[in-house]
This record gives sequence, C-alpha cells and structure tokens, in this order.
Amino acid sequence: MSGERLILSDINYLDKSGQAYTAPHLSLWRVSMFFLYPLFAVLIWSINSIVSKLSATAIDPAAISFYRWLLALLVLTPFVLPGIWRTRQAIRPHLWRLLILGLLGMVLYQSLAYYAAQSVSALFMGIIGALIPLLTVLLSVVILRIAPTLGILLGSIISFIGLVWLVSEGNVMQLLHQGLGKGELLMLAASAAYALYGVLTRRWALPLPIWHSLYVQILFGVVLLLPGFLLAPEVALNRHNLPLVAFAGLFASIIAPFLWIHGVQRLGASTTSIFMNLIPVFTALIAVMFLHEQLHSYHWIGGGLTLFGVMLAQWLRTPLTRPKPVSLRRL
Repeated sequence: MSGERLILSDINYLDKSGQAYTAPHLSLWRVSMFFLYPLFAVLIWSINSIVSKLSATAIDPAAISFYRWLLALLVLTPFVLPGIWRTRQAIRPHLWRLLILGLLGMVLYQSLAYYAAQSVSALFMGIIGALIPLLTVLLSVVILRIAPTLGILLGSIISFIGLVWLVSEGNVMQLLHQGLGKGELLMLAASAAYALYGVLTRRWALPLPIWHSLYVQILFGVVLLLPGFLLAPEVALNRHNLPLVAFAGLFASIIAPFLWIHGVQRLGASTTSIFMNLIPVFTALIAVMFLHEQLHSYHWIGGGLTLFGVMLAQWLRTPLTRPKPVSLRRL
C-alpha cells in the first residue's frame, strides 16, 4: 500500500480559539499524529509478548491460541462478513492462498510463540521477534528475487553473531556442547513462519480488501487450531487467564493491525516498518518493570548486535553486484 500524499496549500484555518493558522502547520501536526499509529501498534505487540509469557502458567498454549482468534473472529464478523458475502466470488479463487497465510500467520507464528513462552523469557522473545524484518529480507532474496545488498550481507552476519551470543548467554562453547533449547528453536521457527507470511503476502498481492483477507485468514486459523484445542488437557477460562485472552484477541489481533494498516496508508510501508525495531526495546522495558526479568550483559551485547544487524539490512542498500553495462551496437 502506498502512503497518503499530503498536499500543502496557503489556505487559512481556524483553531478552537479562533486563531488563524495555515495548512502547512495543519499538515505537520497531522503528520506527527500519523506516527502515533505504528507507535501504539508496536507498543501493543510488545505488551503482547508479556501476555504470552504470563499465559505460560495460566492457560494451555493450544487453548489461548484458539480462544484468541475465535474472539477476534466473533468481533469482526458483524463488520466484515456482509462485505465478504457480497464479494465471495472474487474471494473464492484465492482461498488456498488465504489458507496458507492463515496457517503461517495465525496458527504457526502465534502457537509456536505461546509454546516457546513456557521456557524462554519475554526479553528473549522480544529480541528474536526483532529478527522478523531481517528474515523477511533474506526470504525475499530467494522468493521474490530481490537483489542482495551490502546491508543484507553485513546485517545477516552481525545479527547472527548477536543471536549466537544471546542464545549462549555469552558462552559460545556451552552452546556448541548443549545446542539450542526447545524454547529457542520454537521462537526462531515462529519468527521464520511470520517472515514467510510477509513475503508470500507481498508475492501474491491478493486483490482483496485488507480486512476481507484478514478475516478469511482468521477463519482458516480458527478451523486449523480447533483440533489442538479439543486435545488440550485444560481449556477452561477463569479470572486469571480471561484478561490475557481478551488482550490477545482484541488489542493484539484487531486494534494493533488496525493502527498498523492506517500507519502504512499514511506514512508508507518503508517508514512504518522502521517502528518494528522498537518492539525489543519496549518489550525489554516492560519485562523488567512488570515481570522483574533481569537484564544481563549478554542481553545488551547480543540484543544490540541483533538489532543493529536488522537496521543495517534495512538502511544500507548498496548493491553487491553492479549491473552489467549495456553495449550499444553501431548501426
């Protein structure tokens, strides 16, 4: 989606006090307000990492995964389903793609993250989640055939070093002997699934309204999550886990995407994506303040290198290979 084009003019406006001001001042104010859309979206997603960690001791991962998307589906149904029914013929050819996207984004990413939360910290989840933009770029090189850049190469190397330092807690030899833990592997797989989700969304570019596409994906997600929910040992909702389900189903699944979509429409995808780099920062602050998780030196070093590598891949766009000069044949 392309960002909204802001046009400045010399037309005068009146504020509530009756004082005149010009359109450029209005536009600058509007632009500053537009930055709040992605900012609040990433804040909600950061809090959701804390919710995922809290859910590890409050509800079965299969249960919260199912309840979360079922709640989102029920809330969206009155607003979205009538439009989907009217355009059902246009949606039908894309159902298999929407099924794959629902599997990646609503089932694998979220479910694996909930299972990972049982053995890794919210801090770790936030830092690994920051790898999603880099993984998206790497998969885009393979699937979308985008030209690799110096930033992608250096960023991948630096992020990998940071990730190794983080996972090994600063003891690389220990990692070589013991290998990755279950939680670490699950979180890496979750991030890879969501990165693939983003790449396929771009590759297919489905000609459907955004909310129609998301609704059908959520519907497929609920259906795919149902067997795990039915097999879960404990699925009861209570006063301890109901707020967690409500936050995940309403804020993280509906409100945050709504804010993010508006941010992309007004600021453009490139500008909005920069805000994703704030997720590990917000997550770390919230985890330390409310979960009393400890920040160690390996968090600072490993997380810092990982985040720096991600930003380098986004910003340094010098191509690795130069295009071959076109030779002009003399007539």
